[in-house]
Amino acid sequence: MDETLHVQSNQYYLERQNDTESNARTYPRKFPISIKKAKGSWLEDVEGNRYLDFLCGAGTLALGHNDPEVNQAMIDLINQDAPLHTLDLMTPTKDLFVQTVFSNLPQELRDNAKIQFCSPSGTDAVDAAIKMCKTATGRSSVVAFSGAYHGMGSGPLSMTGNLHAKQKINVSMPDVHFFPYPYSYRCPFGLGGEQGIDAACAYFERVLTDPESGITKPAAVILEPIQGEGGVIPAPIKFLQTVRRVTEELDIPMIVDEIQCGIGRSGKFFAFEHAGIVPDVILSSKAIGGSQPMAVVIYHKKLDLWLPGAHAGTFRGNQLAMAAGTVVMNRVSQPEFLAEVVAKGKIVMDRMEALKKEVSIIGDIRGRGLMIGIEFVDPKGTPDCIGSLPSAGSIATQVQKECFNSNLIMEKGGRFGSVMRCLCALNVSREDLGIMLDILETVIRRVDGYANS
Repeated sequence: MDETLHVQSNQYYLERQNDTESNARTYPRKFPISIKKAKGSWLEDVEGNRYLDFLCGAGTLALGHNDPEVNQAMIDLINQDAPLHTLDLMTPTKDLFVQTVFSNLPQELRDNAKIQFCSPSGTDAVDAAIKMCKTATGRSSVVAFSGAYHGMGSGPLSMTGNLHAKQKINVSMPDVHFFPYPYSYRCPFGLGGEQGIDAACAYFERVLTDPESGITKPAAVILEPIQGEGGVIPAPIKFLQTVRRVTEELDIPMIVDEIQCGIGRSGKFFAFEHAGIVPDVILSSKAIGGSQPMAVVIYHKKLDLWLPGAHAGTFRGNQLAMAAGTVVMNRVSQPEFLAEVVAKGKIVMDRMEALKKEVSIIGDIRGRGLMIGIEFVDPKGTPDCIGSLPSAGSIATQVQKECFNSNLIMEKGGRFGSVMRCLCALNVSREDLGIMLDILETVIRRVDGYANS
């Protein structure tokens, strides 16, 4: 093939990727393009096709692609001949990043905070936090929740609810105990609503205080304030408050995994703030690096009992991520910015709620801020004991495929892959939001017609 054709053909690059890249790759199977340019909420492939990106690096790109202020911060750092790779050595860039992180913590934690820089992925931050809590408490068991996603490393995978990645391997971290996570549409207790939330709260407290529960006192309880890969399920305020109260009373460190739901995604800087609680440990990655790889553990100094070298990572000193992340945090933390996230989230929720009344394939719509999930169901299926229709991953897949064919990129998640998720840039324009909603609504109406034909 002529070289001039190579740069104009998605197929050329996809075939090369297929020949050389791992079978474990995922996104190219759903979005078969080769990206040439990216700006704001838009991508352009090598053939000149433009796509509206409502995936944004699985929520990593809080300010979209190639934000001018973020890029300028990285350019300035490079032009200063600043060090770019520093292990855990100190730099002025790092000091400013740390102070910016701490300035966005609740006062109670801010005055007692420490931070651990990890290898630049969320899964390593999870590993580090569990290691730290086990060291500090001298205990070994961990409590996690059904539907959780904490990463693909061996330890984090042990605490992840999804079974797909566990089927063919022996997950190595023992003594992990899964508790039910409130999920009104598919209540694990078959109750739904406030009754289901109350049952989850009571179960959590009673098991951890029961001397016959079979679970030794945990080194930590880890949860996502909004489950992401699990299907965009916000933890009810009452549940988060109960978990915090019980863990405080029993002296169990509470870890909140804010890797996807944090840094403004929910309309608060951290999603746990909706419940007015203060956890012992916060995990942050994705958006905190300002488009660059970064992962940190933020924690109360009472847990800082591990020894030098107890956790490390060659790339924990990513200066570009610190410079970029400082810009993102300063922008996102502004009250007017967060208010816009809430307002734009409401636009999406209201439009989808109105559509839900007119179609048969939407079972539930939920979320906070611009972290929103639309759960698709089989309209011809048999409702369960609380009236919820069966999950329909095939319908969600069809919606995703037809959205892509209409130049809109969105990801799925949840049980059986039945939930379409909104993870757009937090500063997405209302115009682009409208384009997304027009495409999504048109596609859902069309797929609803297929499902009922």
